Amino acid sequence: MKVAQLSGSPRTNVGKKDAKALRDSGQVPCVLYGQGTQTHFSLSDIKVEKLIFNPDVFKIELDIDGKKANAIVQEIQQHPVTDKVVHIDFLELDVKKPVKIALPVRLTGASRGVLAGGRLMQVFRHLRVIGLPADLPEAIIIDITKLRIGQSIRVKDLENDGLSIAEAKNAVVVSVKMARGASKAAESDDEDED
Repeated sequence: MKVAQLSGSPRTNVGKKDAKALRDSGQVPCVLYGQGTQTHFSLSDIKVEKLIFNPDVFKIELDIDGKKANAIVQEIQQHPVTDKVVHIDFLELDVKKPVKIALPVRLTGASRGVLAGGRLMQVFRHLRVIGLPADLPEAIIIDITKLRIGQSIRVKDLENDGLSIAEAKNAVVVSVKMARGASKAAESDDEDED
């Protein structure tokens, strides 16, 4: 899992007026919880946006006025019109406790069905997984090289090293559908060459 480092300033006052003043000064109000007491702090909105509007998932090393903690983003609140980040909840990680997180799905290889004219359908862009923080990969990588027209890869087909996937076992993650220009004959010719 990729690691990002952020340093924040502790918040003395917690409330709507204080949060609005923070946002007006270019800060994002945040809270860190999961191990004992909650810690209220603020981060620079520029650094937060670089982290949030990114396809990757990060383990974040927080430094709040000298107090260090490893965390993940649990929840993000955004403005409904401008998409500006309004508030972030961080979950502090414990090496012995499993955590639930959505990891991106990355496809590798060139599908035989797509090469024969089929259409690739990726149903899940992220999969929710449960695992220990040390076992969490950067992404779930799926090789689609052997997929032919009409075939699919389901959640139950995925190998999980120390992870349990929190989606329905029969849910389709990626499939190749028949398209107008596709030909089953071209695909079967490829099969004969193997």
